[in-house]
Amino acid sequence: MKYMKLGTKPDTFYTEEAVRSVVSDVPADLIIHVNNTKYQLHKLKFGQKYENAAPDDIARNQAYKFPLLLKCGLLQRLCSDTDDGDEDPVPVALHDIPGGEEAFELCAKFCYGISVSIGAANLVPAMLAARFLRMTEAVAKGNLVAKLEAFFDSCVLQGWKDSVAALQAAWRISGWSESRIVQPCIDSIVEKILTPPAKVTWSYTYTRPGYTRKSAPAKDWWTEDISELDVEVFRSVISTVRASLQLPPPLIGEALHVYTCKHLVDPLRAGAGAGAVANGQAAQAEEALARQRRVLESIVTMIPAEPGSVTGRFLLRLLRVANYVGASSSTRAQLVRQAGSQLHEAGAADLLIPLPSDPQAYDVGAAEAVLQHFLAQFQRPAPPDERRRMSAAMGKVARTFDEYLRTIALDRDFPVAKFVDLVECLPDIARSDHDGLYYAIDAYLKEHPELSKADKKRLCRLIDCRKLSPDVRAQAISNDQMPLRTIVQLLFVEQERTMGAASHGTAVAPDRASADAISRLTARTNEDEPASSSADHKSDVHRPRRDHARVADGATTAMTRSLSASTKTPLAGRKERTTEERSSRMRNKE
Repeated sequence: MKYMKLGTKPDTFYTEEAVRSVVSDVPADLIIHVNNTKYQLHKLKFGQKYENAAPDDIARNQAYKFPLLLKCGLLQRLCSDTDDGDEDPVPVALHDIPGGEEAFELCAKFCYGISVSIGAANLVPAMLAARFLRMTEAVAKGNLVAKLEAFFDSCVLQGWKDSVAALQAAWRISGWSESRIVQPCIDSIVEKILTPPAKVTWSYTYTRPGYTRKSAPAKDWWTEDISELDVEVFRSVISTVRASLQLPPPLIGEALHVYTCKHLVDPLRAGAGAGAVANGQAAQAEEALARQRRVLESIVTMIPAEPGSVTGRFLLRLLRVANYVGASSSTRAQLVRQAGSQLHEAGAADLLIPLPSDPQAYDVGAAEAVLQHFLAQFQRPAPPDERRRMSAAMGKVARTFDEYLRTIALDRDFPVAKFVDLVECLPDIARSDHDGLYYAIDAYLKEHPELSKADKKRLCRLIDCRKLSPDVRAQAISNDQMPLRTIVQLLFVEQERTMGAASHGTAVAPDRASADAISRLTARTNEDEPASSSADHKSDVHRPRRDHARVADGATTAMTRSLSASTKTPLAGRKERTTEERSSRMRNKE
């Protein structure tokens, strides 16, 4: 950043009893109040005895060495009706001066000839205060306004960080009202953003991992610096850049992502801290939420409409923030729709949307709405290539959603009926395998040991045993949480696998888990099993309890005989008895 130095005298301002004064042998005759600060300064007397004073007299008279009024047209007007012979200091109130006390004191030091340093950070408040005090060339040659404007045009607007800092300072002080500063800064920033990266020679902030100063400038080199701007100014810069049509939409999306990471706290990462802020002082908490709500809704309106401009993970992050800050229903609906169209780009953790009232609990309804919007895409006609792409996306979403269910299952208060509904949200064709679904249901069973047998059956009926991989099927067979019926089905599938391999001339021995499960199954069939609830399948409702034991016992006997034979009989013998074993199994099932 560049700086300009004005004045040569040392700083002689000091504070005494909450009053700012300047070291001088001449008593102060001008009191200026700026907000809560009181200044005791000096004004040049315009009495008749000084009008025709000789230069030597002026040099000897200390009053002429403090030309505060000679530089400030506003103070000349305010003090014009005062009596020169009055020894009491003249009070002046300047509470509405732009930039406040700091800007006024900088202008006062310029009048006293005290050395001051002007940079992009204090240029704008000093310029606005100088204009307010009418420190123009019409009042005195070489006045402050002309010097500051020259520095602004020749130095600040030529630099990158200087332009950003000046724009932010101007906006915070005066908003859009000071267009003579705001608009030139925006034009300078946009011009530099549109400069090809190879021609970037100015300093900028870029802290991405792996980047070094020796590297060539990245395409998004400008995103971090403009993230310092207020959201309204940021929107103006982004809108101007987009209107030029010179940058691709994903680059605009990256700028939105950087700005979001800087100004919007992700409730998922904030955790309990987000709730602590909300439960603090009500006024401050509401003000913070209103500020974040304003930023969020502005960001959403700036998202380019082109597909791929932003990622699905970013959209779900915005949805989490929208849920937390209480964004408008239209904003949330737009995010749900956009996130649904790109759900295949997200992970299971991205679907965890904390509730505003309890950051430790998750809004399952929002995640379900996103999934429904994703599935709605498959109801529209599409060319074959697009269909293949959508099918691949469906498989990825199914795996992601099953992993999400595994996390939701850890909620002790999550009802089983709602869990079943979530599982059934995905159509059967979406899951190419049921390994992830098994892990989710297993997690729910372990976290809810108090479930009735009917509810356990209801959950496990959702698993297609034939869609389990051999390793997961072996794990499920040895799982004590699985209902008796599910283990029987798993053993049937394992038996079919063994017999199918034998029919093709491949010797496949039953795994140890199957043998152990048969032993446990025989013991469990002797236990009484209560009648199923009305929520079970009709075949479970009307079957007598002793029939369960008889069927399970028959199935166990048949599978024990078949599995034992497969381990002891030569391969040829297995092929000869294949038809007989299948007939025996069918009779036992009946």
